[in-house]
Amino acid sequence: MDYATRLGASPGRGHYAESREGARLIAQCRSRLNEFLGGQNPNNIIFTLNTSDALNLAIKGVVRQARLEHPDRTVHLITSDMDHNSVLRPYAALSSEPGVEITRVAADPETGVIASKDIAGALRPNTLLVSVVHVSNVSGVIQPIDEIGTICREQGVLYLVDVAQSLGHVPFSIVNSRADLVAFPGHKGLMGPQGTGGLYIAPHAVPRVATTREGGTGHLSELDVQPDEMPQKYEAGSHNTIGIVGLSEGVRWLQERGQVACREHELELIDVMLDELDRAGVKTIATPESNGPASSLRLLGPVDRGMRCGTFSFVHEQLSPAELVSALEEGFGILARAGIHCAPHAHRTLGSLKGETGGGAARMSFGPFVTKDDVAFAARSLREICAAFANA
Repeated sequence: MDYATRLGASPGRGHYAESREGARLIAQCRSRLNEFLGGQNPNNIIFTLNTSDALNLAIKGVVRQARLEHPDRTVHLITSDMDHNSVLRPYAALSSEPGVEITRVAADPETGVIASKDIAGALRPNTLLVSVVHVSNVSGVIQPIDEIGTICREQGVLYLVDVAQSLGHVPFSIVNSRADLVAFPGHKGLMGPQGTGGLYIAPHAVPRVATTREGGTGHLSELDVQPDEMPQKYEAGSHNTIGIVGLSEGVRWLQERGQVACREHELELIDVMLDELDRAGVKTIATPESNGPASSLRLLGPVDRGMRCGTFSFVHEQLSPAELVSALEEGFGILARAGIHCAPHAHRTLGSLKGETGGGAARMSFGPFVTKDDVAFAARSLREICAAFANA
């Protein structure tokens, strides 16, 4: 609100006070994000439209640079069945071109965990990039990104981590993960506005990532080519300054609270949900058979609190995901999402892609302002819906 009413200028496009202040606020957001992620340099934070935009820059930039240097070589890319379409679709687009090979590593059909040994086994001499999602947006499972990062670093393979579902919920460190590239959203766990996000490119990885768009930077405008200086190398055109300012305030709040405290709060909520589901007799990988009042409901993913974040997806034996979320909203004022969640192979892995009730699942997620009472109410609402349908 302050930026919209007091400033509103375009940073880097003028020397007047409002433009300079806008530039300072953008730099402040880079600094906060770099500290939050554990990066080496704030200028290696590249602002993007969203995580999908960041992932496209990372994936296509890496492939483009490799082809510029060695146009006749075939390159190999690795991802997993648990990844989002924001990775799967750029990979698919590249696979239609000559000289690009793709491997999609399978995950455990119960938990959705990607085994680091399977990533290691998929590596080839020409593997260029491994891309892994930190937390599944379907099962909520936390992947062993640190183990995978160690393998990639030892083999000299670039490592891209998608933290769309985890950043702000699960502690993350660039140092511990050994990630070369990290794609993140602004509007999820960082609590910024939609239309914000970014890509961290480690300094040593910059020479291996080509630009994928060029344009105005307000800096070195006399050049016909994109500047090599960071972050202008990857940021063409005017910034979403008002969105970045909002993102910066979300990161500031998280820094003051701390990643550990955010995780502890979410674990408390996870415990409440798992306890309530167990009492209701919801089917899980730990209790595949049940006679409880909510036995017609199945939870996807792990039941070990340490293996998951606060994302819970459910499949009902008769109700479609759309019918289930509609009942939650109309009867209890609870907002949830139905469908395949842009992760078809994750649903296929977990057995929820197709069925008599339609593809996908009903998903609900926790935020930092959700309380234990909220979670208990949501779980009991699911129980009531199951009971009411069984008695209809």
